[in-house]
Amino acid sequence: MSSRTDSRANIAVDGPAGAGKSTAAKLLAERLGFDYIDTGAMYRALTWKAVQEKVDVHNEQELERLLQEMKLVMKPAGGEIDIFADDRRITEEVRSSEVTNQVSYTAAHQKIRSGMVEKQKRMASGGGCVMDGRDIGTAVLPDASFKFFLTAEVEERARRRHLEQLDKGIESDLETLKEEIASRDKLDSERETAPLRKASDAVEIDTTSMSLEEVVEKMYKIITKRVNDYE
Repeated sequence: MSSRTDSRANIAVDGPAGAGKSTAAKLLAERLGFDYIDTGAMYRALTWKAVQEKVDVHNEQELERLLQEMKLVMKPAGGEIDIFADDRRITEEVRSSEVTNQVSYTAAHQKIRSGMVEKQKRMASGGGCVMDGRDIGTAVLPDASFKFFLTAEVEERARRRHLEQLDKGIESDLETLKEEIASRDKLDSERETAPLRKASDAVEIDTTSMSLEEVVEKMYKIITKRVNDYE
């Protein structure tokens, strides 16, 4: 971005599971020279910790204890984000099906979301970041300079996740993924605390028939056009 004001802007990218928001947000951040913050990975790290310590993800009090005790660090690594919990690298482990199928329950607790949102607000306090998740534009960064809501049909989101897992050598079943993604949509949209929804001032992008490069290009053009219109 060209001006000093622009370099302090924050960009919120929301959307359901498998819509491509994390990868698109990361690439957009690289193109803008901004920091990238993957909030979903933070909830996944806590869920992973719960699995490791055999803590019930429906037990809000125990999850809150884990959140307070856990040392969570996210580091850029060659265009990716490495995730560490208590000095252990768990970047791949947080993407396991066991974590994926439980993370929505972890994220539904009011105290957990409050604690995470506080951390996320601090991470973005200096501006110049692209943050993605489920409630960034509505709860974490309601004053973000730019907001996007990425979506796609369930079948397409499942297909993408299926190919991604196969590429990583993970056993994958397309029909199971469809059911899991539909279930996550329902959980995320119906939870009482900060449900998944599009901010009223967010630009919605249906990525079903778009390539990743096309999605990033569209977001970038929207940002630069608005900035140029203000100058």
